[in-house]
Amino acid sequence: MKYLFGPVNSRRLGLSLGIDLLPAKICNFNCIYCEVGPTTILTCERKEYTPTREIIAEVDSFLATSGQAKPIDVFTITASGEPTLHSGLGEIINHLKARTALPVAVLTNGSLLFREDVRQELEHADIVIPSLDSAGEESFRKINRPAQCVKLQEIIDGLCLFARNFRGELWLEILLRKGINDSAEDLAALRQALIDIKPAKIQLNTVVRPPLEEFANPLTETELEEISRQLPGTVEIIADFHKRKRENTRSAHKTELLEMLRRRPCTETDICEALNLDGNSTARLIKELTASGEIAHSAHRGKIYYQTSPTA
Repeated sequence: MKYLFGPVNSRRLGLSLGIDLLPAKICNFNCIYCEVGPTTILTCERKEYTPTREIIAEVDSFLATSGQAKPIDVFTITASGEPTLHSGLGEIINHLKARTALPVAVLTNGSLLFREDVRQELEHADIVIPSLDSAGEESFRKINRPAQCVKLQEIIDGLCLFARNFRGELWLEILLRKGINDSAEDLAALRQALIDIKPAKIQLNTVVRPPLEEFANPLTETELEEISRQLPGTVEIIADFHKRKRENTRSAHKTELLEMLRRRPCTETDICEALNLDGNSTARLIKELTASGEIAHSAHRGKIYYQTSPTA
């Protein structure tokens, strides 16, 4: 499949079928921690970057064929860049809601929620997970490196407007990087913004996979726990510090493994946990794909990460 990937075991959403709306890293941010790589098109322009009808056709094909064989918990709309830049977002959400009773989640950087058209399109989703890594101008510019057209106050105002009227679940993700957006001043600004936004849930994260920039260093679990106690409302730490227990594992398949690694770098453990695969078949397949040059590996903080080769 070109646009659909998974299902994957999401630590937040359960068994999730991903829908990738963009053909490349098209975004209005160029975050220092991004695991996908540098933004190739830095823009705030909304348009149909991929044929919406093709995405909907893949959804229908999945529901007609694989849907029964691979029961899932949720459809998750995401992108290699920022999914709300795709002008067909609302049509895709509405189609999913018309065709299935499964919940629809959307992952977004939240930058376009100040726009009424974007808020209206997202209001039919069940779960929206925007991000707000900083409420301070200097650290926001350092960590997210937004396009010139992006304004921090518009992001915060948009989050407040959307949260006020959204009938689904709004979970706000905050990714902290050591020495960039974790100062007492930054956390005080974030706290005030969170009081204004009032999300249903706050999710704290840090850099785990290989980031775009080497200086994007993570916080420790202890540091995140301390910060969580300083923030208002319901706060949970979603950074994956611990190995998850798996049951009823299955053999690895080349297509799904390549689809996953095309979108983000993963360790062998990440692959097994996300796709619920047994370790032996996964190790054999990784060895074969590495030998054939279809995937490459790199080391980061003592772990080996795999990703599809640029020439594959």
